[in-house]
Amino acid sequence: MSYTITVNNRQRTVDVPEDMPLLWLLRDELGLVGTKYGCGIGLCGACTVHIDGVAQRACQIPVGTVGKSRVTTIEAVGESEIGKRVQQAWLDVDVIQCGYCQAGQIMSATALLEENPKPAPDEIDQAMAGNICRCATYNRIREAIQRVSGQPVSFEAQGGGNGL
Repeated sequence: MSYTITVNNRQRTVDVPEDMPLLWLLRDELGLVGTKYGCGIGLCGACTVHIDGVAQRACQIPVGTVGKSRVTTIEAVGESEIGKRVQQAWLDVDVIQCGYCQAGQIMSATALLEENPKPAPDEIDQAMAGNICRCATYNRIREAIQRVSGQPVSFEAQGGGNGL
């Protein structure tokens, strides 16, 4: 079936099955390989993209449901002021270790900060829950988010299901 979707502010027409996960459309059809395959069941967060500004798991979104929504991937997140600041904070804090999960982490952090520019530590935990980092860079992730928000960096007792 033929679909026209907006990805990274560019309309793209694709001929794919309606039940194809958005992740595979992005990677295999459009060549946007920054969005990673992790678990395939929406639990790890490696495939996080923005759909109309909301962090979503691309492995769980069928192409046929995207409609007129705007999809943003890691390749274009730096075009927004917050996205650019998040990416810079990731570098400044040296968050990245192996790097595999970091695109999803950056996408979730950017969505959080665009919605809530000054999140409390528990709000950071909640927004980042489900973004798994096998290298356990959670303290650096929190520090980068707090730097972008202009808040003091805190390393209080870590909550959340992912180590944050």
